Amino acid sequence: MTPKSITRSPVPHHCLGPSRAPALGHGAESVPTSTGAYRRMFPELPRLPSDEAFLHKLATSCGAEVSRFSANGKDDASGAAGWAFVGQFIAHDVTADRSALVDRADIETLQNVRRQKLNLECLYGSGPTGDPYLYDVNDSAKLLIGLNDAGQAEDLQRNAQGIAIIVDPRNDSHLLVAQMQVLFSKFHNRIVDWLREKDTAERTIFTEARRLVVWHYQWIILREFLPDLIGDRLIDALLAGGARYYRPAADSFIPLEFADAAFRYGHGQLRETYRVNPRDPPVPFFPDLVGFRAVPASRVVDWAEFFDLPGRLPAQRAKKLDGRLCSSMMHLPRAITGDVEVEAFHSLAARDLQRGHAVGLPSGEAIARHIGATPLTREQTALGAMGWDQETPLWYYVLKEAEVQSNGDRLGEVGGRIVGEVLVGLLDHDPSSFRASRPDWRPELPSRVAGTFTMADLVGFLI
Repeated sequence: MTPKSITRSPVPHHCLGPSRAPALGHGAESVPTSTGAYRRMFPELPRLPSDEAFLHKLATSCGAEVSRFSANGKDDASGAAGWAFVGQFIAHDVTADRSALVDRADIETLQNVRRQKLNLECLYGSGPTGDPYLYDVNDSAKLLIGLNDAGQAEDLQRNAQGIAIIVDPRNDSHLLVAQMQVLFSKFHNRIVDWLREKDTAERTIFTEARRLVVWHYQWIILREFLPDLIGDRLIDALLAGGARYYRPAADSFIPLEFADAAFRYGHGQLRETYRVNPRDPPVPFFPDLVGFRAVPASRVVDWAEFFDLPGRLPAQRAKKLDGRLCSSMMHLPRAITGDVEVEAFHSLAARDLQRGHAVGLPSGEAIARHIGATPLTREQTALGAMGWDQETPLWYYVLKEAEVQSNGDRLGEVGGRIVGEVLVGLLDHDPSSFRASRPDWRPELPSRVAGTFTMADLVGFLI
């Protein structure tokens, strides 16, 4: 049908902050914060004794045999490559502490610049009234999308110096997460058009479009992302019975075991090279796909390279979870890290291990025993050969557990339990989520299978 005539009313480095204390730094003053937003999921378990020298040595081992990565497919997992970036997008939606790396962190002073909800705050900000710069002045129900060098609306909006004008600067840290933000912006705008085609009242268009985007996003997390990541058996148990260990009271909190260890699993899924579209050959993740700059038309992502779409060749796969990181993650560019006092902190493995050390996380084995799982042996974690006589740092344990228990295709018992409980728990404790407010809700948008919705359906809805 032809849309009716509508009158529309107008309306240094970028990833890390200077400290883990309440001073939030660059651009955070207008964003709500929550003291005490980070807590331990297993406060009864003792911290793992460790020292920085060992952590740096372990971080170096995470990059061993890097030349083997993706050389002939033997490091490929079963899942498509795009899911690692969905995971990153989710992480940026629920956590942002703007933290520097320190030897010890005072957990009571840690603050989260997100609202601890799976509500796409990193996309919408405070809405057209609170953050009008995110929206189209000619149609305030729509998010503003930037133009690339071919005049196509395929980039983040940027200022005159190429810096993205978005809620969370981390969503421009590399090409693929930036294009994920564009994908969800386009998804919102297409839903606005779809609602208008259905003669939805204009005064409700933005609110209804946002609800549909957020609820379909939540559905994908529960029905596609988590089943592939933690397994059908665990997600079914969580959906039926709720979380066993993550039980926030009136105010949701983010467990440090999740934020500083288990949900950093995706760093181990990143490939050494990516093909972003059929026109270009694969390129190294860094420096070729580093962000904080305009995206040319030649680098616009074709999502069929990252998700399995009907009628297209299979997407490239994620790297197996096995305790190793690709070279790009072991030698992060300065645009990502900023200036560092410790050379090891150019390694993402070192940064992840330092995070867990700073907040005093328990070992992976301690959590395994606590939840009734069989801990990995020293031979399986392979730390004994390095001269380490303690148990395993949680982040590294989660990666090795995935390798041992599922051949690197999904998380194991400890990693799956932490990630699954937190994501399901956040939805259970959010009165605005579909799971809490309308548990019988089913996706409303067109899809290949009625009553469900997948990432392939999301991409297809835009075509």
